[in-house]
Amino acid sequence: MAEVRAKKALGQHFLTDLNIARKICDSLSGGSQENPCEVLEVGCGMGVLTQFLLRRDDIRTWGAEIDTESVAYLHAHYPDFAPRLIEGDFLKMNLAERFPEGLQLIGNFPYNISSQIFFKLLENRHLIPECVGMIQKEVAVRIAEPPGSREYGILSVLLQAWYDIDYLFTVNETVFNPPPKVKSAVIRLKRNGVERLDCDETLFIKVVKASFGQRRKMIRNSLRAVFGNFGGEEHAFFSKRAEQLSVADFVALTQWVAAHVSCSNV
Repeated sequence: MAEVRAKKALGQHFLTDLNIARKICDSLSGGSQENPCEVLEVGCGMGVLTQFLLRRDDIRTWGAEIDTESVAYLHAHYPDFAPRLIEGDFLKMNLAERFPEGLQLIGNFPYNISSQIFFKLLENRHLIPECVGMIQKEVAVRIAEPPGSREYGILSVLLQAWYDIDYLFTVNETVFNPPPKVKSAVIRLKRNGVERLDCDETLFIKVVKASFGQRRKMIRNSLRAVFGNFGGEEHAFFSKRAEQLSVADFVALTQWVAAHVSCSNV
C-alpha cells in the first residue's frame, strides 16, 4: 500500500527520522515483562513510532487514529497490531471505560489539537500516570515554564499542579513530511504526589482561567470580571499578574475566592 498523504485539516506532519522515533519511545517508562502497562499512542500515522513501541515487552501498545487512510495503512503493515488500533477521535474516547486500570499516553501529537489532548489528560489524570508527547516547541516551552515567564499560562499551571514536567529535546522541521513551519519538542509529564489540591479543584481551574483571561492586567481586574468585586475586599495577589503566581499561590487564591464569593458566582 502506498504511503499516506498528509492532511492539513488533521494537522498531520509525519516523522521520518527513525532515531528520533526511537528516542521518543525510550523516553516512556514501562512496566515489566510480567506486568506490562497499557500505552495508547495518539495519532499513529504510518507507524514510525508504533514500530518501536511494539518491540517493547514491558508495555502493551494501543493506537488511536482518526484518519481512515492511516488506519488502512497500519492494518496492511502491522496486522498483529490491528486488533488494538482504535479508529476514531481520541478527544471523544471514554478512557475510563476502555482503560479502567489506567494507561500511559505517547505520540507525535497533531499540532492543531495538542492543547486539547493535554486538557483531556487533565480530565483523566487519575488514570494517566505518564505522558510523552512531541508537540510544537512553543507549546512545550509554555507547559514546562516556571512562574515569572511570559510563556507561563493556563496549561502551565494546570498541568504543573498534577504533573512533573520535563522538556526532553528539540526537534527540527527537516525530519517531517511535510515539514512544519515551526520547531517541535518532546516533553514528558509524570504524575506528582498530589492526589487532591488543598482547595475546590473545579474552582481552582476556573480561577486559573479567569486570572489569565486578561493577561496584561492585574489579577484584581481579571477576577472581578468573572466573580464580581468580592464585597470590596482584596487579596495580596490582586496587584500581581497571573504569570507571577505559582501553583501554590493559585491554590491559596482559590481558597480566598471560595470564602469571598456567593455560591451563584462560583
